[in-house]
Amino acid sequence: MPDAYSIRAAVQADGSFLGDMVVEAANWRAGGARARHEILTAVEHRRYVTGWMRPADAGFVAIDSDESPIGAAWYRILAQDDPGFGYVGTAVPELIIGVRPVWRAHGVGRALLRRLVVHARSQGHSRISLSVEHDNFAKALYRSEGFIVTESGSVRDTMVNRMS
Repeated sequence: MPDAYSIRAAVQADGSFLGDMVVEAANWRAGGARARHEILTAVEHRRYVTGWMRPADAGFVAIDSDESPIGAAWYRILAQDDPGFGYVGTAVPELIIGVRPVWRAHGVGRALLRRLVVHARSQGHSRISLSVEHDNFAKALYRSEGFIVTESGSVRDTMVNRMS
């Protein structure tokens, strides 16, 4: 695996790749094997990519030295009547992050997360939220980057970064 990657702003043409990253996020466990079409047709997942790129959407894509996308982090502001897993309130962006398995634990997710949080702050957001399953190893990453659990459910936690 090449050890070099770069990060660029996500564009409208990245919609399909963001779908791939929703699938990676949903299949985060080793051996996770829910089919792409099954995940992306489920209402709880398709809200994160349908109609990408809306005016309030923002994100970043990591690419390897061959210019192939390897991970993405993005946010959407979801409506109260169609909330995501990590919904905490109107006008609070909810982030989604996915990294190809071979690139996990190499700093890609952290770099994407940091870039997205800085961008959200620059856009005037004071908080950003996410949802993570209790046993997902990424929870430690989120904690180390300033996210705190604001709601604990039976399967997943909602975490918020108060970007002060």
